Parts: sequence; structure tokens; C-alpha cells
Amino acid sequence: MKTKLVNFYEKLRSSYWFIPSVMAILAGILASFLVYLDLLNEDNRLIELSWIVLTGSAGARAILSTVAGSMITVTGIVFSITIVTLSLTSQQFGPRLLQNFMRDRGNQVVLGMVTSTYIYCLLVLRTVSENPSSPFVPHLSILVAVLLAILCVGVLIYFIHHVAESIQVTNIIAGVSRDLTSGIDRLFPEKISEALGPREAEHALGELLPEDFEARLQAVPARSSGFLQAVDLPGLLELAEKKDLVIRINHRIGHFIVAGAPLVEIYPGEATGDEDLPRTVNGHFITGHKRSPEQDIGFLVNELVEVASRALSPGINDPFTAISCINHLGIALCDLAQRVFPSLLKKDKENKVRVIVYPTTFEQIVDAAFNQIRQYGRPHAAVTIRLLENIRVILPFTRYPEQRDALLRQAALIERGSHEGLPEEADRHDVHERYLAIYQTVEESFGLTGGH
Repeated sequence: MKTKLVNFYEKLRSSYWFIPSVMAILAGILASFLVYLDLLNEDNRLIELSWIVLTGSAGARAILSTVAGSMITVTGIVFSITIVTLSLTSQQFGPRLLQNFMRDRGNQVVLGMVTSTYIYCLLVLRTVSENPSSPFVPHLSILVAVLLAILCVGVLIYFIHHVAESIQVTNIIAGVSRDLTSGIDRLFPEKISEALGPREAEHALGELLPEDFEARLQAVPARSSGFLQAVDLPGLLELAEKKDLVIRINHRIGHFIVAGAPLVEIYPGEATGDEDLPRTVNGHFITGHKRSPEQDIGFLVNELVEVASRALSPGINDPFTAISCINHLGIALCDLAQRVFPSLLKKDKENKVRVIVYPTTFEQIVDAAFNQIRQYGRPHAAVTIRLLENIRVILPFTRYPEQRDALLRQAALIERGSHEGLPEEADRHDVHERYLAIYQTVEESFGLTGGH
């Protein structure tokens, strides 16, 4: 349930309707409350504050109509700027970054501010009465309308400045990097100390499962197609413990699932005869038409990779942006190398294995971070050199041989690709020098030697 609530909250965060809707409702409540206060002002104490009192209902209607009309105009301007920004972002930096702009709280508040001010003015306007027998001018409500209009002018200025800053590539990269750092802290909160290496847990897997585990597995098909956005592991663990099952998940977060394909495998397979079990199991998996950053660290890495890949395309040819992305990916990998990755085995209170997850490993993230940039950056000496320098920076932070092997494999691929990718001998020499420096760092940091 918690997983579903978090996923729903993420969808609200990346929507342009939620905060404006809430602010519109609050505007209606505020209008009703202030009009009520004006109705209570039977002794006209506000007359003493002559600077906020209008001479008549005609003036009140004029002010409210002017503010309401101007807010509609401002709303159109905000919408236009927003659509242009989203279009520019999608074309230049990739459609996946649209989620970052959609989640921008500043843009949502600005849109909510101008629409709620418009609604407020309309609701107050309908209470102004020109009846000679019982005229009514809500002085306090109109004062607040004027203050809101002034505030909206400031909000519009902020919005223009904010959009101008948000489309700068350095700020976009920094924002994605902050999201990636936050995702690492959320998904991998524990630092490595004396924890078991990731390979040791896999070696011990066979000893913790029944001898006939593989023979009695039965697949449960997925009921919907889409990207796997989240898995309710506590719910699956509770289900497996309640029904005395072992559930093996066949997909990692971010994988695309096809309806009818195996989603999980259950031991013992006879349990799948329960008609409700497949539906219950599927209920613990959330799929959608796009990947979500909530549990998907690979998606956050791919956002930086996509910016770098587009920057290296012939149409843009901006290696400086690619190098900036490489720098931020290096920061993330240095941090990840020191983190404990969640165990692929989830056990119950009696220490029995109940759920086997599809693991995300450091090596997979390294490949995701380097592969495409390495391939697209092959003709660019500066990008190739920066990739190797980045690997040299990351290596001292690694804790396991598997982590070092993944980085050294990428270094070898980068150096080998430069033989054909870089026609200039001096550039190839610079690349080879950086490649040799990587092994020098390995020898200095870990006392190891390797073929190079």
C-alpha cells in the first residue's frame, strides 16, 4: 500500500493540475470567508480606513473585472511560455526530461496563483450589489483582490526569470544530478562497512533454497504491459509468508513487461492453482507507459546519458555539455561504489527465503552510464579522454573486485575504440596515456597489476 501511495504522490508531483486545483479551491474558500467578514461589518468600521474603501458598487465591479480579465491574459502568457519550454526541452535534451519540468514546483505554483486569483475575483464580483435598497460593496474582499493582483505581477516576473534559468543546460544537468544523488540516498541508504560482497550472497543462494526449487517453479503471467515502475516488496513478502511460498521476480525496475509473459515464478508451483493468487501477485507490481524515478536508479542515470548523447549528435555537436554530464555521472558512481546494494534475498521472521528479487548491480549501472556516451563520443578526443579520467577518479572509491573489473572493462573498450575513432596520432597517444594512468591508479590504490 505504501508503494502505491508513493507512486501516486509521484504522479501528482509531475502533474500541472493538482496544485492549481488545490489553490483554486483555497481561493474559493478565501473569497467566501472574506465576503462573510464584510457582511459582518455592519457598523462600517472600515470607513475609517478610507484608502481601502470604494465610493460605490460601480467602482468595485470595475476593479474586480479588471483584475479578473488581466489574470486570464497572464494565464495565457504562462501557458504559452510553459508549452514553448516543454517543446524546447523535449527537442534539445530529450523527452524523458519533461518529467523534471512537470515536477517543477515553481511553475505549478505560478499557474495556480494566476488561476486562483481569477476565480477569487469572479466569486467576489458576484456578491457586489447595486440594489438601492440594499447596496453591498465588500471592501475587505476587494482590497485582498488588489493585493493578489500585485502579488501576481511579482509572480509573473519570477516565472519569466525561473524559466530562463531552468532551460540553461548547466542548470538542467545540475538538477538531474541532484535527483540522482537523492535517489541514491533513498534507494541505497547504507554505506559499505563489513557487509558481504554482492557475489557472496549469490553463491549462498543455492544453500538457502529447497533442493527441488527449480523443478517445482511455476510462472505467473503479467496482466498488463508497460514499464515496471515499482514493486511492493513488503506486500510480496507478507503474501509469501502467509501462503508459505517462495516468489522469484523475473524483472528489474525499469524493464518493459509484456502482458502474458512471466512476471514472477512461484514455489511450489501447485500454489498457482489458486485463482486469486495471480491477481494478488500482480497487484503488488505497478506498471505504466513511462519509467518512474521513484525506485528506478537506472532511469535517473539514463537522463544524464541522454543529455550527453544528444549533445554529441552531429546536429548539436556540443562536447562541453557531454563532459559536464560525464562529471556528474562520476560523482554518482563514486557515491554508489561505497553503498550497500539491497540483498536479492528477502527473508521472513524465521530467516526463510521468501522473495528473490531481480538485482540491480553496480556493474549494470556502470554499463548504463558509460556505454552510449562511449559509443557516441568515439570521434571526440576530449570526451574520450574525460571518460578515462573519470574512471581513474572513481576507481579508488570501489570496494569489491567486481566493481573494479566493470570500470576497467569500460576503460579497455574506450581505449580500443579510440584506435579507429580518432584519426590523429597525437589524440590516440593522449588517450593511451590516460589509459595507462588508470592502471597506475589501480596499482597505487590496491597493490594490483593488470595487463595493459
